Amino acid sequence: MSPNPLDIQSLVSDLRSTLTSTVLTPDSPGYTERIVRWSKTIPNNADIAATVVGCRKYGVPFAVASGRHTTSDASSCEDGLIIDLHLLNIVSVDPDARTITAAGGCIWRDVDEAAAQHGLATVGGTVNDRRRHGLIIDNLLSVKMVLADGSLVTASKQSLPDLFWAVRGAGQAFGVAVEFTFRAHEQRNPVWAGKLLFPLDKVELVFKFANDLMGTSDGDSAVMINISTSPRANGELAIAVAVFHNGSSESAQSIFQPLLDANPLVREVAERPYSQLNGMMNPTFRDRKRSVDKGAAYTIPLRPEFVRDVLAPEIRRLHSQIPASEETMILLEFYPTNKWSEIPVEATAHGHRGNFQNIMIAPRWKYAEHDAIAKQWALNVAGLVVKEREEYGPPIEEPITEYGNYDHLSARPRGVYGMNLERLVEVKKVYDPDNVFNKWYPLLKE
Repeated sequence: MSPNPLDIQSLVSDLRSTLTSTVLTPDSPGYTERIVRWSKTIPNNADIAATVVGCRKYGVPFAVASGRHTTSDASSCEDGLIIDLHLLNIVSVDPDARTITAAGGCIWRDVDEAAAQHGLATVGGTVNDRRRHGLIIDNLLSVKMVLADGSLVTASKQSLPDLFWAVRGAGQAFGVAVEFTFRAHEQRNPVWAGKLLFPLDKVELVFKFANDLMGTSDGDSAVMINISTSPRANGELAIAVAVFHNGSSESAQSIFQPLLDANPLVREVAERPYSQLNGMMNPTFRDRKRSVDKGAAYTIPLRPEFVRDVLAPEIRRLHSQIPASEETMILLEFYPTNKWSEIPVEATAHGHRGNFQNIMIAPRWKYAEHDAIAKQWALNVAGLVVKEREEYGPPIEEPITEYGNYDHLSARPRGVYGMNLERLVEVKKVYDPDNVFNKWYPLLKE
């Protein structure tokens, strides 16, 4: 239900008289460019707290946006207010303690570049996940948050440990994260990384290599594989392989030689600073048209026949159904799972740990009239991945959940948090019993 317009006006009046940040409304200069309700100047924690309390007072819905790297609607709000953190992007590094503290609006480039000045790095985004050190949340030491009642708290293993458990996997359901402190790791040497592109007829070779790598990598080598059309392959479906090795070109070539010897259409690999890894994938995730992401999990080894005979035809089918959908991609991760699997699933709220990999099904299209077709296509392909895993994948002991960051369509809280859901609900009742933070896998029913 939309809020009363008079309540919105009252909220705007209160905020403009209270905040140091500028409040933008549809009649404000610059509103169209930002499409946000406030944050023309750098927000502070008091502003954020006052905004949360004001929204509750007047019954105005709100959402929180930081890096905006999502295709879900969790960072947007119709007939309400957006707390935009993107200018809250300060990073500080303590090289002696080996910690990195990043404000809530930072993107990984901010963190990577600041850490690199001290020969350090932490586990970050999709490309520079450091599988020798587990998941991002396994390297999180503390988080400062504005809660639903406007209070500012710091959660860690020593302070509010129940909240700290919950936010490592479900932070969006508990408050506005305004500051993170991460454990840092020494990273002085450059890494060998880049992109190789192959025609689709090399599918057996590429996926045999990726499967084998997962059985031999010590955590220093990984690949991501993207199936999509490419201008470098005359507009046909191709296999783009993002390669990573935490070491020299010489040591990398001994591992990746089967791919290097396979006459790739594109060979753009080199030693580079570790801090550049996140940006390496930027051309893949260029400015989007209409888009949505859907996740699923698969197990190793993945049959090349599944990619060639199921996934590739599905992409072609979407192209035939929807004009201007050529930027659609299916992205498969091949990361060593040993480190993150050492930590029990119940140790954090994140329910997605185990000896399995993630696939991101990402339709991209142009016209709103095709929204339903594209979303249903993504759901159908995810179902095919699950069917493949159940019919041909090796048995594994742990239950398989959904990776929430890749699923913006159909997952339910149980599917994301698995065995942790009941405990999450109990912690939610303590810190946000009124369900103020109800975006993206809400834990309490309205």
